[in-house]
Amino acid sequence: MGDFKFSVSLGKIVDEFKLEPVCVSENYEKIKIVTNEINRPSLQIAGFFDYFYNDRIQIMGRVEFSYLEKLSSQERYVALERLFEKHIPCVIVSHNMEVPEEMIELAQKYTTPVLRTENTTSRFMSALIAFLNVELAPRITMHGVLVEVYGEGILLLGDSGVGKSEAAIELVKRGHRLVADDAVEVKRVSDISLLGSAPDVIRHFIELRGIGIVDVKMIFGIGAVKNVEKIDFVINLELWQDKKQYDRLGLTTEYMDILGIKIPSITVPVKPGRNLAVVIEVAAMNNRQKKMGYNAAEALNNKLMSQMGLEEDE
Repeated sequence: MGDFKFSVSLGKIVDEFKLEPVCVSENYEKIKIVTNEINRPSLQIAGFFDYFYNDRIQIMGRVEFSYLEKLSSQERYVALERLFEKHIPCVIVSHNMEVPEEMIELAQKYTTPVLRTENTTSRFMSALIAFLNVELAPRITMHGVLVEVYGEGILLLGDSGVGKSEAAIELVKRGHRLVADDAVEVKRVSDISLLGSAPDVIRHFIELRGIGIVDVKMIFGIGAVKNVEKIDFVINLELWQDKKQYDRLGLTTEYMDILGIKIPSITVPVKPGRNLAVVIEVAAMNNRQKKMGYNAAEALNNKLMSQMGLEEDE
């Protein structure tokens, strides 16, 4: 991924959280936020700037305002200018509190947007961090199909023409949901979670060779599609090779590394006569069982070992 940083516009944050513009400059919506870290500038308005990063959104709540209220107008101006002169992206005031005149004057002087929310500070911070984690997450685009099967996000991979889209449409007919076909945008939203979605332009469309482009939402209804899904399991589809030895027990768990996160995976051979949709359904249910602590392959192996032990004792 290198050092490339993703960004989200301040306008998108304003729209998402219905923020009230208190003092903004022209085109403030285009300001780019490049970090999911946010800051409460209590120490900064008191004059302490060690380890301060000016690319973070600044959120001010009752603690900061209580301190500012105890200052004279001139002291308040000086305290706030320490913060605004660092060229921060914006200040968001919580609890719908009245913004002091000194802050508005400095916002105009340094063209720094001041916004307001009626939410409490802690609640708003939690929601904003979660939003930024998704919007600024490291990401890649993978050639494959993402479906939700029995609550499991299943990423289907394989060469073109192996039958990924056909399997997906059969799964949709069986009551499951399509997330993305052909191109899957994968984001790492935490140290343990990947989210997959479709690019906006091809969302809810699927390509079936011989038929063409199909709008899944229009044909099967809104319940047949989903915009975003966590990736729980990877199924690699490949054409059946007679000389290849395929895993028949599943005692060893394979993983696929995607953006530094290991996702359980299996390889499923494809040949005429195999009902891929049923195989994928069973794989999804089996993966859920494993996450709940039951492994059928291990259970069978334990039974066989116990039976062999009894026979040796006899």
